[in-house]
Formats: sequence, structure tokens, C-alpha cells
Amino acid sequence: MSPTGLLNLDPTVVATARRLAARAAEPVVAMARAHTTVAVERATLRLAGITGADSTHRAGDVPWVNRVVDTVREHCGLEHGAVLPVFHALREHNLGTLTELAEATAAGQVRYTVPDGRDRDRAAKAGRTAVARGLRTVDRNRAQRDRLVGRLGDPKQRPWIYLIVATGDIDEDVVQAANAARAGADIIAVIRSTGQSLLDYVPEGATHHGFAGTYATQENFRIMRAALDEVSKEVGRYVRLTNYASGLCMPEIAVLAGLQRLDMMLNDSMYGILFRDINPVRTFVDQRFSRQVHARAGIIINTGEDNYLTTADAVDAAHTVTVSQLLNEHFAHEAGLPDHLLGLGHAFEINPTIPDSFRLELAHALLARELFPDAPLKWMPPTKHMTGDVFNGYLLDGFFNLAGVLTGQSILLVGMMTEAVVTPFLSDRDLALANVRYVLGAAGALAEDFRPAPDGLIVTRAKQVLGEAVDLLERIVDDGLLNAIADGTFGLMKRPADRGKGVDGVVEKADGYCNPASELLESGQSEEGATA
Repeated sequence: MSPTGLLNLDPTVVATARRLAARAAEPVVAMARAHTTVAVERATLRLAGITGADSTHRAGDVPWVNRVVDTVREHCGLEHGAVLPVFHALREHNLGTLTELAEATAAGQVRYTVPDGRDRDRAAKAGRTAVARGLRTVDRNRAQRDRLVGRLGDPKQRPWIYLIVATGDIDEDVVQAANAARAGADIIAVIRSTGQSLLDYVPEGATHHGFAGTYATQENFRIMRAALDEVSKEVGRYVRLTNYASGLCMPEIAVLAGLQRLDMMLNDSMYGILFRDINPVRTFVDQRFSRQVHARAGIIINTGEDNYLTTADAVDAAHTVTVSQLLNEHFAHEAGLPDHLLGLGHAFEINPTIPDSFRLELAHALLARELFPDAPLKWMPPTKHMTGDVFNGYLLDGFFNLAGVLTGQSILLVGMMTEAVVTPFLSDRDLALANVRYVLGAAGALAEDFRPAPDGLIVTRAKQVLGEAVDLLERIVDDGLLNAIADGTFGLMKRPADRGKGVDGVVEKADGYCNPASELLESGQSEEGATA
């Protein structure tokens, strides 16, 4: 059970914080509604059935969906969406599949146009039927997850234990993931290859050459999900799979996750904006669509507020984490994500040499827990102040694990004593899991006995951070969220709205824009008159 009421937060202050977050977020939501991106259009066509890649291109494999969307944009623009010109061309050229259309496109045999009149109606109907078929696959996967959880069960304890694998080779990842599940991991996160967030395409097929991570591809998703289904039967609990729906292909990877039954996805535009210099407008548009997909798929999202504290001071900038969590809550709700799928992030990153550092960490963690009592909060381990002293690091991770138990966190990412030294060995992961198991077992339901003093440092600090968050939200409402991001408010990174990678992939919607995926996701339907 999550601790509640321990901080005696003023409900008026909490309500003010949420109201200000909504006001700050609304202009960005309106902007996202008014624009599309190349990634949103590609994601829509993936739902409609496009798969595979053009292996004849001199620069390497080019996904068919990229080939089609790029050509549509060249011929007639994307202001009306890709669906109308694509399905009009499919009928006009009497082609049977989207793959045939893609091949004809690559051969220069197709000229895309935006249809009107009856041709427009036919194209829109055909596109809606195809996209609805893809969404029914997503719906079946969600139902299958529910059946497996019902049959195999969830982990008996909370927080769930979340462990990363990152070998670069999907086959080796499978081995490590299965062993991690047997050792107690409840969630396996396959970290992406370095730099994939900056690729404006999704690689195809199984991969074996990632650097410090494994490429996120549809086939890799399928392979790992199948492997974890097998080990779930062995260990007697449903083992969840996580990947990353962020970067320039955020909407596409969200779709692929839904099509392959992933369970959690890191999904936060701010990470890409701040730490990968992706254009803010591009990624807020992409984030909204991807979260609609995650809501439909029943996928828990993880947000990236923990990253702010790797560049900004964890004490001075604590309120920026709270502000971002409140903004993320509003963005998620607007996109249809309920609280039980909202894995807001925060981290254990205060310098351990500061007096009362552990008490301050408890204050920040309790504040997040009480502000978002129904959200599956993701608690991140220390990284910034890991020094390479593995003994000190192991102790620090133990404090982190204890804080997770005391404050009722939902998802506990396993800390590694070799953080910032090497990519962890299997033996490192085994020791790290032993640390978690010991603390969770020894502490048990210690949260039931934990009651911070009403006027003590923990309660006082939490209220101070909340007050600072309200003050910052008031400034953001006045100045605008995009301006706040440009000014370096979050993580000390300054990212102007008119710059950044992928800015050329943003398109303002025209009157008559058509995207059946957006329409079906907004309405909750999978086909005409049928609600998912």
C-alpha cells in the first residue's frame, strides 16, 4: 500500500499546482492538435499495414514507410495527411497491397495527389478500414496481456523490480533477460543502441550490432516478448517488457510496441528536447500521438524527470521535477492515459555528502507519491554521484532501495555498483538484485511504521518544494512553456522552439486533414460504430 497523508499537504496548494499546470500545458496541446509530423504519418501507415524495407538503396535499407511518406510529401505535401494520397494511389493504380505501392513508389511509377469529391471519400474509407485492422491487433494484444496476468499473476511485492539489459545483440539480450527474470526481475528494459533516438527511421529485422544497447525494431520486440512469455511460465509471474518510444520515431515505436505487446515504454518529449536536442514542436506533436497509442494498448509510460537531476542540482532543482510531473500528468490525461498507466519518473540523485541527504531524498520521494497516489511511479537509482568505488556504490544503492520501500514507490530500477565504470556484467546484475531482494525482504511493510514528524525536515522540505513548484508554474503560465524550455528552466538545457533536430519534419495541418488513426484513437473505436 502506498503511504498517503504523511505530509499533510494543503489541498488548496495542490489544486492550484494542477490548475496552473493545465494552463501552462494547454497552448502546447493546441499546437500539437494543429500539426502533424513525418513520424505521425509513418506511424499511421504502419498501423495500416506497411512493413519491410527497400534493400536496394545504395545507402542501406530504407523502410518502405519512409519511402512512401517522403514521396507523398515531395509530390503533394503532408498538410492533408498521408492516408488520402496513399489510398487514392492504391486504388488508382489497381495495386493489391501497400507493399506493392511502396515498391512502385521506389521505382518512380506513382504520382501522389490529394483526392477530392468521391475519390476522397473512397480513400478515407479504405484508409480507415486498414488502420482499424491494425488497431484491432493492438486491442487483441492488450486482451492477451490481461489473460496472461490473470493466469500467471503479477509479482507479489511492490515495488516491481526493473532491470536493464543492453548487450547490442538481441539474442544475447534474450539470455540475459531470462536469467534476470529467474533472479527476481519483474520488468526487463531493453535499452536502445546509442544514437537511435536521432535516427529518423526505424531499422528493420533482428539486430546484432548495437552499441551500448540493442536497436528497437519490430522483430526485436517480437523476439524478446516471445522469450519473456516462456520465462513467465517458468517463474510463475508475468514478466513485463520495456523499450523506448522517444526520439525522432516516437510515434512509430509506440505503434510497434502495441503491435508486439510490450508493456511499458519510456515516453517523454522532454528527454528528447533537452538531452538529444530534438525540436520541441516536433516532439510534443509526436508525444501526443504516441500517448494515444499507449493508452489504447494499455502500455504504462515512464517519464524522464530523473534526467534533469543529472545536469541540475538535485536539491536546487527539485521543484522542476515536480513541475514536469504535473505537466506530464496533464499531457497524459489529455491524450487519454489514465493514472494507472502514468509512470512518472523521479530519482535518488542528491549528493550523499550533503547533511541529511537521505532525509531530503525521502521528502522528494514522498512528495511525488502523495501528489500522484494512483500513478505507478518509477524511482531511479543514483548515477550522478557514483564515483567508481563499488563498495560505496553498493551501499548507496541500498539506501536507494530502502527509500523506495519507505515511500511506496511502484517501479524500482535496479542500481548498479559499477555505474559510470563499465557496462554491467551479469555478476554485477546478480549482486544488484541481491541488494534489492535483501532490502525488500528485510524492510517488508516498513512503510506502515514510517511517520515523519509533522514539523520535521521531511515534511517541511516537501512543502517547500511544492511551494517552489507553484511559483515556477505561475511564471511558466505567464511566459509560455516553450519559452521556459528555451530559457533552460529544465535540466539547465536551453532549447528554442524554432531549432533542433527534426524541425523540418513538422507540418501544419490544412483544412480537411485526414488521419483515421487519430480519429479512432480519440473516439476509442476500432471500426465504424464499434468501441474497443
